[in-house]
Amino acid sequence: MDKLLELFEGKKVKMFDLSQLLGIHTQFWPYYPPFEVKYFKRKVEQGVNAQYIKSSLHIGTHLDAPRHFMTGGKTIDQLPLEWLCGPGVVVDLTDEMDDLAIYTPEMIEKRVDVHEGDILVLHTGWYKYAAYEPEADEERYIHRHPGADRRMVDWLLKKKIHIWGMDCVSTDHPMNLPIGRFLTKGTLGICDRVRAICEKKFGGKEAVDKLFPPEDYQLTHNKLFPRDCIHFENLGGQIAAPEIQNKRLVISCFPFRFEGGESAWCRVVAFLSEE
Repeated sequence: MDKLLELFEGKKVKMFDLSQLLGIHTQFWPYYPPFEVKYFKRKVEQGVNAQYIKSSLHIGTHLDAPRHFMTGGKTIDQLPLEWLCGPGVVVDLTDEMDDLAIYTPEMIEKRVDVHEGDILVLHTGWYKYAAYEPEADEERYIHRHPGADRRMVDWLLKKKIHIWGMDCVSTDHPMNLPIGRFLTKGTLGICDRVRAICEKKFGGKEAVDKLFPPEDYQLTHNKLFPRDCIHFENLGGQIAAPEIQNKRLVISCFPFRFEGGESAWCRVVAFLSEE
């Protein structure tokens, strides 16, 4: 709280919740356990309502710690609170995003001034296909979301970005994930359908192979986590609020204090000075 007060110097502040709802309809990562909840006590029987949940952590708005991709990496409880809050930007990329689009450093820099050490939020518009939204489309949300150009890795490190994220199920492009490489290959063939769309979009097999080489598998996870550059995924909520598009503001990520956690559900909040 002291850091927030220092950043705003006593000015009036408006808060924007950039988090998705979490519940039984929330899309989960393919083959990961879904969100389950049940009552084990009810007011009418035991005089109190109490619930039990069972789920993977990679569902809904969540923060990935380095431990997610590094055996000895930092865990959620080892991330300092002040490291999870600071100046940042919300970048509106929606006018250039469609199925399986690629976002680049140039798209970001022409819209907003990104400072060294910022917390970076990318608004692609894909949140509108997530659960609980009027245009919810599970297959489009999971299989055809936008993803990072390979040059994003060096750019993020050059900018000393330590936390970033977007309103998609992953920061990586589907072609750098199981979705575009081997998901249900030989049965439903989801990966083959995703690749076919990409080849039509980007100009054929050779073009796709060049854009998404084998060594870029889970690119932003494998290349950035060892450098303490981590991300939150599945943003949503008020991410499309006009007041925060392409603006500098303060962004905070509040995961639960999870000992040993490789990931944690979180609330991501943008704070905008009203003066």
